[in-house]
Amino acid sequence: MQKAWFYEEFGPKEVLKLGDLPIPSPKPNQLLVQVHAAALNPIDSKLRQNPLAPIDLPVVPGCDMAGVVVAKGEDIKKFKVGDEVYGNIQNFKENMLKQLGTLAEFILVEENLVAIKPKNLSLLEAASLPVAVQTAVEGFKTAGFEEGQSAFIVGGAGGVGTVAFQIAKKLYNASLVVATTSTGKVEFVKSLGADKVVDYTKTRYEEIEEKYDLVYDTIGDSRNSYVVAKEDAPVIDITWPPSNPRALHSGLTVSGEILEKLRTYLESGKLRAVVDPTGPFSFYDVIKAFGYLETGRARGKIVVSFCSAPFRINGFCNTKMALNSEKLH
Repeated sequence: MQKAWFYEEFGPKEVLKLGDLPIPSPKPNQLLVQVHAAALNPIDSKLRQNPLAPIDLPVVPGCDMAGVVVAKGEDIKKFKVGDEVYGNIQNFKENMLKQLGTLAEFILVEENLVAIKPKNLSLLEAASLPVAVQTAVEGFKTAGFEEGQSAFIVGGAGGVGTVAFQIAKKLYNASLVVATTSTGKVEFVKSLGADKVVDYTKTRYEEIEEKYDLVYDTIGDSRNSYVVAKEDAPVIDITWPPSNPRALHSGLTVSGEILEKLRTYLESGKLRAVVDPTGPFSFYDVIKAFGYLETGRARGKIVVSFCSAPFRINGFCNTKMALNSEKLH
């Protein structure tokens, strides 16, 4: 058996329970991964409150994770036991959500959905990336964004926003990258490489004179933010449905290949993982972590830690020792 967070009814964060569930066995194309860290995403809260696809109860929430391969199916060629991997285990486009998400000690994931963790990233940092990176990359593809163009990122301090303007700058060599945020996060967003930062509490979109080749709205405000786009320039909205009929909705393609393609940028430091400094949250503080997520005030991604370094033996986590220690503290 393993420890996992799950819910047996849909509703607010208080429906979450910590209990015991069986450790699953991998199918031929699956890895069994011992989770060391998991990141929370707004979709995790939305699915708990209102399921978007049929799924059996109980449900273990969570999409993002980083951990160690402990067993594998007979068809697995790319990974071996002991590999440190990370990825988004939920393939939304196929509407086949896994009942066992990443807020469990052990999870199953298909080989094509994960990648080897970049050498310079901790497991905590790696866990913060998959959904945000996959969403950000898809948005630029949907927009047909080209090298040297300018981009206006709405929500520059959020999980997707912090990745999106880094990708615009480092992968597309954007001529100008501007991001919006609140007063207390202006310097934080500047530190990540935005050329200019707009404090939305002091400046309205209508007051911005310059127009951009792309408006990339990560918070669902495209009904207002579209005014800073050049005429006929794409407006991307990652929320559904977009608040502006003109906006193009962009979801995400879940693929380990996307993570592999970004490896050199991550290992060179051109792309940075952004973990909210309030965390990481303990595995026993998952309800508290969801409460913080749902305030909308996070900087980057909210990460839950299953296993700190003192409890790792030859790369594997002595989960029982780690969780007991966290419970005591």
